[in-house]
Amino acid sequence: MKNLSIIVVLCAAVPLSVLLVDARAQESSSQAPPPTASQAKPVTPPAPKPKGAAATQPADPNAGKTIEEIIARVNNEIITLTEYEKARQSAQEDAKQNCQGRCTPEQLQTEIEDRQKNTLRELIDQSLLVQRGKDMGVSVEADVIKQLDQIRIQNKLPGMDELEKAVTSEGMNWEDFKNGIRNQILTRKVIGQEVGSHINITDDEVQKYYEAHKTEFVRPEQVALREIQVNTQGKSAEELPALKKKAETALKRVQDGEDFGEISKRYSDSTTKDQGGYLGTYKRGELAKELEDKVFAMKRNQLTDVLETKQGYLILQVLEHYDEGQQSLDKVRNEVTDKLYSARMEPALRAYLKTLREQSYVIIKPGYQDIAGEGGSEIQEVSATPEVNKLKKGHKKFLLFGKRSGGGSGKSGADSGK
Repeated sequence: MKNLSIIVVLCAAVPLSVLLVDARAQESSSQAPPPTASQAKPVTPPAPKPKGAAATQPADPNAGKTIEEIIARVNNEIITLTEYEKARQSAQEDAKQNCQGRCTPEQLQTEIEDRQKNTLRELIDQSLLVQRGKDMGVSVEADVIKQLDQIRIQNKLPGMDELEKAVTSEGMNWEDFKNGIRNQILTRKVIGQEVGSHINITDDEVQKYYEAHKTEFVRPEQVALREIQVNTQGKSAEELPALKKKAETALKRVQDGEDFGEISKRYSDSTTKDQGGYLGTYKRGELAKELEDKVFAMKRNQLTDVLETKQGYLILQVLEHYDEGQQSLDKVRNEVTDKLYSARMEPALRAYLKTLREQSYVIIKPGYQDIAGEGGSEIQEVSATPEVNKLKKGHKKFLLFGKRSGGGSGKSGADSGK
């Protein structure tokens, strides 16, 4: 998948590095009890044929070979050496992309090593979060279908069959690919419900941060934009009127008072829809002249009409228009809130994952290190957890942060790095 934008889209949808691992084959390991340690050892050669048997058959080419090496077990799921090596390779590629054009060879090597040392921890974290999501009964199938369709659109493919062919042509199993998307969405939802929803930022905290960091908010003139985009690429002339009507309907609903972000999630074909259509902040000269002339003449929360572009029908909202100079607290309040939220998310997420580990069986093969837990524990058979105990554990996990307080300005998502 490295040569298609499919993989770029898939990774971009997940901000937390704990979620950025390759799609991997978990279905087989999660549907049945894990093999014993002896099953990961060389296969016993076939027994000798009895006397009078037919001519000797060719020896089994797999005889004496290791089927798959298990390096960790998380409850009744396993992490294999193949998965581990794929994740390390992915970490190396991420480091190269992040360092492109700005790192010395020494800095690149340091970046690779820093990312790879977290590999096993991230695989275990993801397994814990996926299992927690399943215990909670979180449903993500509708989201998986939407995500796959978005990937199809971005790669200009006419249907799901063509997307499947594109995935398999890059050497990835189609079911593994879908399962990777499913697990990423599931982990995001678990983090949002179990961690993000308990983080509340008060007005006093926002005020104090702003007063202490005023110099951060001296800026040139800028606009922060959100979008709703209805894609027309690959569509026939007969389909265009209906697509334009879809964009006009979305605009009308926002004009009638509905939330732009929610309408973007429902109507937009852009990957930005998962962030409520948020595009980013732009200075003069960073947008096409036609768009720049429109949006820099607009005020906060104003909307464009439906614009026709090469990609499709576009609606822009000026989320904020920053004048040149010192920005007022009112204009940067959301930005400050996001900064404070992100700063709290990382330790809160690590504390949550620590609790999940304490309530789970996490066993590491000697020779492999998990920097978030105890490495080098002997791998051993783990019996299935009785349903009654799973229910009790799930209850304790849900109450990790206590009862949810009413009000506040907590978010429902999670977007912090590790």
